[in-house]
Amino acid sequence: MAEEKDKLQEENMTEETAPKTGENEEAADSGSTEAAAEPAKAESKDDNKKEKKKKEKADKKQEALKEKIEELEDRVKRQMAEFENFRKRTEKEKTAMFETGAKSVIEKILPVVDNFERGLAAVPENEKDGGFAQGMEMIYKQLMTELENMDVKPIPAVGEEFNPDFHNAVMQVESEEYESGVVAQELQKGYTYRDSVVRHSMVAVVS
Repeated sequence: MAEEKDKLQEENMTEETAPKTGENEEAADSGSTEAAAEPAKAESKDDNKKEKKKKEKADKKQEALKEKIEELEDRVKRQMAEFENFRKRTEKEKTAMFETGAKSVIEKILPVVDNFERGLAAVPENEKDGGFAQGMEMIYKQLMTELENMDVKPIPAVGEEFNPDFHNAVMQVESEEYESGVVAQELQKGYTYRDSVVRHSMVAVVS
């Protein structure tokens, strides 16, 4: 009996001192799970950083592209504005050159008109119905019609108040018909071209 008792005691001691396999395995599993989770977290953080950097890089690239587009648009707008100004300036210069050339030609034609008028005025009354005088009259009218179509018009003079912008006073006269400062006589006819004076009227003004 004593021997059996001793055996039971030894078996109990063995059970108490023996390691519990289940507990050790659980502890080992828990440790390995935690160890595996730590690299996963680190890898997730790295991925987030990479994704963030990638996004920042894309944003910077997009911003730079946007600035470049705005710069090009601004350059195109400025060039278009410069071209429009150049076109207007060229058109204005072209018109001015044309008008200068036209005025130069008109100035050379006006003495011919003066001579026509002097010639017609010198025709005797009894010859005004003749073929030569009639032909001269027709040519004169045709010439004046063409000048009028070119916007060349005679400046009103006799009976008008003296205007230095249109009239050139070369003498003063006495008159019972007109008041002082009024043009009483036209010595040479003046003309305008498109509202610009080509030649001033040479006149006599009532004193």
